[in-house]
Amino acid sequence: MKGLSIRLLKVKKYSWQRMMVLICMVFVLVAAIYAFFYLRHDPTLTNLDGRLQGASLRHPLGTDQLGRDVLTRLLLGGQQTIGYSLLAMIVALIIGIPIGLISGYKRGLVDRVFMRMADGFLAFPDTIVAIVLSGLLGPGIGNLVLAIVLVKWVSYARLVRSTVLSESQKDYVLIARTNGLSPSKIMRKHLFPHIIGHVLVLASLDLGKIILLISAFSYIGLGAQPPIPEWGAMLNDSRPYFQSRPELMVYPGLAIVVVVLLTNMLGDYLRDYFDVKKEVRQ
Repeated sequence: MKGLSIRLLKVKKYSWQRMMVLICMVFVLVAAIYAFFYLRHDPTLTNLDGRLQGASLRHPLGTDQLGRDVLTRLLLGGQQTIGYSLLAMIVALIIGIPIGLISGYKRGLVDRVFMRMADGFLAFPDTIVAIVLSGLLGPGIGNLVLAIVLVKWVSYARLVRSTVLSESQKDYVLIARTNGLSPSKIMRKHLFPHIIGHVLVLASLDLGKIILLISAFSYIGLGAQPPIPEWGAMLNDSRPYFQSRPELMVYPGLAIVVVVLLTNMLGDYLRDYFDVKKEVRQ
């Protein structure tokens, strides 16, 4: 009975998390469809005669300090923030996974070279390294994405390496070596399926951090440059009007909070899901 109760609690927990993930997907889908079909306002077109207007049928969330439609800029800003965050994470995965696989499987000199490079990046906090790199590369969303990639590949490479070191000592890998499979086939067919779950969990949890990094750097002027709509940049542009129109800061700030919370919940669900699958296999 105790085991059955624990299993029922897990099912309820997964159902709740699946519902939140579904809500997130529906929200993003509706926003994308609205942005694709129904946006009627140019996000960069200024109209000083219509500045700082309240909500109306024409402008559901009002206008900003330059007369631009807030809803349009909020939706397109989400495309910028989330899109560039996904781009940075995917590029970091493309770099980190092969390095971790090769380093963990080959070991020796290759492992020492790659891991010493990783240790150099880990000697300082991610944010400090990203600030230094962004300052050296110059302001701009492209340079910011590059700086984040140079910081984030390390965590994926180290995670993959540690998993490969553990898995490569197991019987199925030793049998594959005995049968004459090449290292590339062993890594691709036998080791990669065992690391993908761990990588997905870390990536989903890391996506929220990358969104916060891009928003924070855009807020201080190192990310997206005007007139590109981006949530962090929108927060910075609205600062002088916080007393008279606080909602101009509330909208992008709330969007950042909601998206980061949802990505963290997705990461928690994936972590629990892969842990349960691992327990079942064992």
